[in-house]
Amino acid sequence: MCTVVIDVENAGSARLLAVRDEDPLRAWDSLGAWWPEEHPGVIGIRDRRAGGAWLAANPAERRLAVLLNRADVQGLPEAHVVSRGALALESVSGRSPVAPLSMHGFNLLEVRPEGARVLSWDGVELRETPIDPGTHMIAHDDLDDVTTPRIEAWLPEFRALGPTADSADWTAEWTALLASSTALAPEDDRAIIRDNRPHGYPTQSLLYCVATVTGDGVEVRDVTLPTPAHWTE
Repeated sequence: MCTVVIDVENAGSARLLAVRDEDPLRAWDSLGAWWPEEHPGVIGIRDRRAGGAWLAANPAERRLAVLLNRADVQGLPEAHVVSRGALALESVSGRSPVAPLSMHGFNLLEVRPEGARVLSWDGVELRETPIDPGTHMIAHDDLDDVTTPRIEAWLPEFRALGPTADSADWTAEWTALLASSTALAPEDDRAIIRDNRPHGYPTQSLLYCVATVTGDGVEVRDVTLPTPAHWTE
């Protein structure tokens, strides 16, 4: 149940804040070039168990991708399901997914020189949603879906900050707003920094990334939360 806030300036230019929710017992590695042979020039947050990435970037090709889970519209036989971890890596290498897919549902947010978009797979259909200029938010449902409580609560707040292109220090403004959101308990369904266990999932917010994609490349910074699901300045 990860969360991404993205501000698109124009085709191939965007700023992004991504919060990762995962089982704290599932080992992972912070931002690095973990795939030098299979994906040279690619950096990302690596899942040690499956070897894939939650977030990946290819600075030389000005590509960035973030993977978010979403529900299947119908159950898939587990024996035939493959990991979604390769999606972000393949995306920033220029290879987006094509249906049909033997994977559980996902939202794959892609920022490319051609523009930003979300590819959504629900186990049956693969849909593309272009991301127009402006500030947007996505979690486990559709882009800007106000039936998702955290989007209803916080998308207006991020939009109220104005276009990030006009801010010399947008990361400080967005991070300050993220910090203020933690006045909510992590179990609150409106929370961005989350503890999803009361909602039936073993996941908690573990880290966040801020990223900028421009004509000059991609800059990414990751910050690990000292305690899962809790903010510490």
